[in-house]
Amino acid sequence: MHRDGARMTGGWRSGDRAPRWVLAVLVVAGLALIALPVAFGMFSRAPKGATMLADFKPFMTTARLDGFRRDIREVNDGVRESNTKVAALLTKTAPAGSHSDFARRFPEFADFEPQWPPINAHMTSLIVRIQSNLPNYQAMAALPSFTLFPWFFAIPGVLLLVLAGLALSSLPWRRRIRVFVAVLGIGLVLAPVAVQMFSRAPAGAKMMSAFRTIETRHEVETIQGYFGTIGLVQGAIRLQLAPALKRAGLTSAETARRFPALTDLDRSWVGILSDMTPMIGAMSDNVDNYQALTALPSFRVFPWIFVAIGLLVAVTAVAAGPRRRRKADATDRLSPQPRGAT
Repeated sequence: MHRDGARMTGGWRSGDRAPRWVLAVLVVAGLALIALPVAFGMFSRAPKGATMLADFKPFMTTARLDGFRRDIREVNDGVRESNTKVAALLTKTAPAGSHSDFARRFPEFADFEPQWPPINAHMTSLIVRIQSNLPNYQAMAALPSFTLFPWFFAIPGVLLLVLAGLALSSLPWRRRIRVFVAVLGIGLVLAPVAVQMFSRAPAGAKMMSAFRTIETRHEVETIQGYFGTIGLVQGAIRLQLAPALKRAGLTSAETARRFPALTDLDRSWVGILSDMTPMIGAMSDNVDNYQALTALPSFRVFPWIFVAIGLLVAVTAVAAGPRRRRKADATDRLSPQPRGAT
């Protein structure tokens, strides 16, 4: 009789199965956690994000980014000095004089010179944008591996379904199952706090937004073309300007003293190329990985998903506590008993 009374009132005692609404909450929450990474393609996209972060790691340091800016300044100083002081000596004109003779004698350099200002501005802006997002990258990289990220949803979802199954089975709805549900709910709430997701995830979202115009196939190919162009002018400096200065009577030591920027660029070009080429290669290799990561919902949303589902599960466990059972028992005692009942 008492079991029937509990069923009519929607309550239960410690020996009863969990009521249907509790089972419904557990099943819906569990299925939602499992469905989210599947619906968003996290199992394929999140590992690509982990690859991108790992590939960017060698370049995302203050020292390395400062080095890239020095490389660009070194090229700029060498080009400016070649176009002014070197041109003046080789053509016997004032630095601000006509470059017609210089352009005729050194056409490769003359063709490059007007191309350099926009290249310089573009490359400098690129490095500045990347460097300004260094803290955001570091915050994003400090999160748990993106390869594991979909499992942070799926595993709690499976556990919720298992607990719902235990509550639905012939096993009684005991306190230990309710405690497991409460612990799992609290764990979901605390997980984003423990890994500082509320601060790191928005920082990662800012970096992804800033890289939207950087990590594109067109941008990477444009930068690769820049280095091909700069390589041609460096060849003109080494094979044409430097020999011309020697023919003008300057020794290597005198050239280095009078034209230090040109000399530094000539000596450092291989190092500049070997320094920046891997970065451009990493950008090129990760265009698809970046696009896969941006196809996920905004990182700002993820911590709130854990909190919302965790609170729902925890509150359900609390609502299924002894107070509800005592109320059900009291209702059973007040319910009229059929004749013949003992």
